[in-house]
Amino acid sequence: MSSVVAIIPARYGATRLPGKPLIDLGGQPMIQRVYARVRQAPGIARVIVATDDRRIATVVEGFGGEAWMTRADHVSGTDRVAEVAAALDASLIVNVQGDEPLIDPDAIAAALSPFETDATLPLATTCEPLDPAAADNPNVVKVVCDAQGYALYFSRSLIPYPRQTAAAQALWRKHAGLYVYRRESLLRLTALPPAALEAAEGLEQLRALVWGMRIRVVETARAAISVDAPEDVERVRRQLEMMADGPRP
Repeated sequence: MSSVVAIIPARYGATRLPGKPLIDLGGQPMIQRVYARVRQAPGIARVIVATDDRRIATVVEGFGGEAWMTRADHVSGTDRVAEVAAALDASLIVNVQGDEPLIDPDAIAAALSPFETDATLPLATTCEPLDPAAADNPNVVKVVCDAQGYALYFSRSLIPYPRQTAAAQALWRKHAGLYVYRRESLLRLTALPPAALEAAEGLEQLRALVWGMRIRVVETARAAISVDAPEDVERVRRQLEMMADGPRP
């Protein structure tokens, strides 16, 4: 695969954690942690932070990273990524969430792998086993797939419904939110009008399904930790301390 570029969307004005990309995690801002992990993924030719805030760009440039300033009116991180992708000569675009400072480089490689054998695949994403304790949490997005590993549906509700609990639990998967797009597929997707299902669930990936774009879902073994609330910050700090004291878990 030629010309694979990872783009990390990062905005300063997060509702629950303003300035989230710059939160200190073990002596480094979160955006630097994310950037460094993405750089470790095999096959990534370039990593760019896409931001609308000069404070974030200055920090990224300060640790030697590449930052692009984008418009401030983007509705989603995907739209911010697409603005940068439109100016690039790249075959694949990896959209890495800027709030996953412990993202596994192997998960990025896994998300890239379907493109090696499928020249028509528009986009891929990742999932992981769902913790039953999070089954009713609407902030944890669930996904169900067909026999070939393509997404059938994403939902904030629990799917499949546990009418037969054991059988349903075996199929429960959490959507991890890492995406790989063919550049032209990303630009097409962000140009399409929002879909009713997308608005109902508040999940932009449903736009792709509604408009007939296949999404290959790759299961990964290591659970991701997203920083969405103050307690998540402390979880990541503890994990970093454990990693500093011994081998990578």
